[in-house]
Amino acid sequence: MVARGFENQRLQAESVAEFNYQPTACGETYRMVVVRKNISVAKGEQTLFDTVRYFFYLTNDWVWEAQEIVFRANERCHQENLLAQLLGGVRALAAPVDNLVSNWAYMVMTALAWNLKAWWALTLPEEPGRWQDKYRAEKLWVLSLEFKTFVQAFVRLPCQLVRTGRKLVYRLLGWNRHQPIFFRLVSALRC
Repeated sequence: MVARGFENQRLQAESVAEFNYQPTACGETYRMVVVRKNISVAKGEQTLFDTVRYFFYLTNDWVWEAQEIVFRANERCHQENLLAQLLGGVRALAAPVDNLVSNWAYMVMTALAWNLKAWWALTLPEEPGRWQDKYRAEKLWVLSLEFKTFVQAFVRLPCQLVRTGRKLVYRLLGWNRHQPIFFRLVSALRC
C-alpha cells in the first residue's frame, strides 16, 4: 500500500546456483541449490534500502534441474507456515510437561487435533454437478487452513442443546460465513 506509507518489499531479481556439498563428518556428497533474491524495501514512494536474501536447498537428487528442485520444495512444504501453526495454533512444540512419556502423550493429542482438521476437510463431499468446482475449491481451502483459523471457523461455534420430546436439537447461536461448508459436512455425516 504505497498511498498509506506501509513498508513494502519488492523482488528486484532472483538467481539460482548450485554446487556439490559434503559435510565434514559425512562420506556422501550432496547437491546444494542456492536461490539469491535481491529485494528492495520501500516505504510509500521512497526506497529505504536494498537487501539480499539467500535460500538453501540440500538434496541428494541429481536428476531435476535446480529451478525444479526449488519449485517442488516450495510447493511441497511451506515449512515456515507449518512451524508457525505448530507453535501458535496447535502448540505442538511447547509441551507443558516435564518427562518424555507425558511429552509423548501431548504430541499424540496434538497429532490427533491436526488429523481432525485433515479428516474434516477430506470428508467434505464433492457431488458432481453444478457446484462441483465450488465444493472442490472449498475442500482445498479447508485443507490449507491454519489450525487456529479452522478452530475459529468450525469448532468454536456457540451452540444451544434443546431436548424436545424424543429429539435433541442443536441450535447454532452465532453465524459465520463458513457455516454453509459446516452444514454440508453435517449433512454428509447425517448428524
